[in-house]
Amino acid sequence: MQAILSRTKGDRFIWLIVIALTVISMLAVYSSSGSLAFKYQEGNTEYYLIKHFGIFAFGLFLMFVAHLVNYKLYSRIALLAWLITIPLLIYTLFFGVEINDAKRWLTIPFINMSFQTSDFAKLALIMYMARVLSKKQETIKDFKKGFLPAMLPPVITCALIAPSNLSTAAILFATCTLLMFIGRMNMKYILMMMGGGLVMLALIILIALNTPFKARVYTWQSRIENFSKDPKGSYQVQQAKIAIAQGGFFGKGPGNSTQRNFLPSPYSDYIFAIVIEEYGLFGGFIILLIYILFLLRCIKLFVKCPGAFGAFLAVGLSFALVIQAMINMAVVTNLLPVTGVTLPLVSMGGTSLWFTSIAIGIILSVSKFVEQEESGAKAEVESE
Repeated sequence: MQAILSRTKGDRFIWLIVIALTVISMLAVYSSSGSLAFKYQEGNTEYYLIKHFGIFAFGLFLMFVAHLVNYKLYSRIALLAWLITIPLLIYTLFFGVEINDAKRWLTIPFINMSFQTSDFAKLALIMYMARVLSKKQETIKDFKKGFLPAMLPPVITCALIAPSNLSTAAILFATCTLLMFIGRMNMKYILMMMGGGLVMLALIILIALNTPFKARVYTWQSRIENFSKDPKGSYQVQQAKIAIAQGGFFGKGPGNSTQRNFLPSPYSDYIFAIVIEEYGLFGGFIILLIYILFLLRCIKLFVKCPGAFGAFLAVGLSFALVIQAMINMAVVTNLLPVTGVTLPLVSMGGTSLWFTSIAIGIILSVSKFVEQEESGAKAEVESE
């Protein structure tokens, strides 16, 4: 254990944030998965807690390994990783495992475990965008040399993700747009890219309505109609509102949720509602504050990082995680239409949790390098 701790580097605040979210996740998953245990595990309420703990433990291991790797190596593999995602996304779109009318999953042979190819694509694309933007800084204002190389990867990737997972595609597209803005891309080009994204979405809808390839257009339509026309909201929204109302300011206490028996997916998409019911608005505010602190630490890292690639990499990955968290919380509180995104590092998950852990590990790798640079500079000053 001492050897592991001695090799654990990087931003201590980020490590503390990970530990805090881990504890919150364990408590929330154990409480919210009770009905699932009675339905599938004959009342063994510890089953999903132990399973979640195992998945989380392996995720922390992946985070630790990722933070040991020099972040510059991720620049070298970024192009290959992104190129691998394209055939994976195409294959998933046509032959992926279908769950809830969406083909998002591929099954890994031999171990029989499914994963969402969009999770891998998200990580690979952000790494590649950080690489492109860092290498194109001298020509970033040029349309052919700067804009096109940065614009095509997110448009292609998001177009392949959107038919089955519009929310993830939107998060990824927004993250890439923010990275381009931070990377000093010409504003008219950024607006052009946003317009191109809307045209691409309209094209997907048009194809879906006029061909056998239906995507999830009718699901999107029903969710938007429920959000805009029905003041009560859909069934899950109503149950989430009840959970929030019952929570009050300080909540009903750990394990005392009643809405976990009525909410669909209280351990994943709607786990934030269970947290508020048991720990109140105070608990919900703490989670919101944790994600904001995580983003602020990554922005500070962006400012201090001497290399452009590391700076773009850290801020891009943090944007994607925090935007996803904010969207999840906004959906639960009925500020946005229903989506299928989970609360990062809190919701019960499988491979998605592992990809999130790898992303945070990469951020910690960047912070480790920044710390080494600062300590080296300080040593030089003291020696003089």
